[in-house]
Amino acid sequence: MKNDKLKNQYRINEQIRVREVRIVGDNGSTVVPIRDALNMARDEGVDLVEISPNANPPVCRLIDYSKFLYQQKKRQKEMKAKQVKVEVKEIRFGPQTDEHDYQFKLKHAKEFLEEGNKVRAYVFFRGRSILFKEQGEVLLLRFANDLEEVGKVESMPSLEGKKMFIYLAPKKAGEKKKSQQARDREAAALEAKESQKQAQAQQKEEVDAEMPANGGLFANAKISDEALKKLTETEE
Repeated sequence: MKNDKLKNQYRINEQIRVREVRIVGDNGSTVVPIRDALNMARDEGVDLVEISPNANPPVCRLIDYSKFLYQQKKRQKEMKAKQVKVEVKEIRFGPQTDEHDYQFKLKHAKEFLEEGNKVRAYVFFRGRSILFKEQGEVLLLRFANDLEEVGKVESMPSLEGKKMFIYLAPKKAGEKKKSQQARDREAAALEAKESQKQAQAQQKEEVDAEMPANGGLFANAKISDEALKKLTETEE
């Protein structure tokens, strides 16, 4: 059905009823009478395909029509694959959501953002629980902070009727921000490495200080060799 619809989008060969057409190809374009264009297609064993009927004159290509339809279908598939459908996923909290429920919803929100979807989280205040709106705001801010590695805040918490909303969007590639915990780990590792380097330098200084002033072990070895040589000459 889709192929038939695609076929009906283009006129070919004798279906093109105009006085002249512009033929485009790898070597540029040229305007020729429709009869000459049909003869060119016939001589090359291909079809005359009208690709831009609203141009003046209409634009055509000399190409096998089946190959042309395949190229168009492939191009449409590629364009469709590039179109990312962004959905808005909702996460609902109560003003006094327990930790287990919070972590469960946090996990789902992270998955939504990693899939490229937006997240709209809100706290629903039922009855007199509206008195705890500050508590709901703290909850949503914590929620956004816990998702900072995969999502960014589009709007801060705002109260709309009995609901307080916060909107999060997925971060783009290369936009990922390190968490405070990760930064602390890196700082600790760097500090430990620096301390180790200083300790090694200090140890080297202590070893050098204990070496003899006349040049150390190698100098002693040289002196011993000279003494042995003199002893040998005396015996001779």
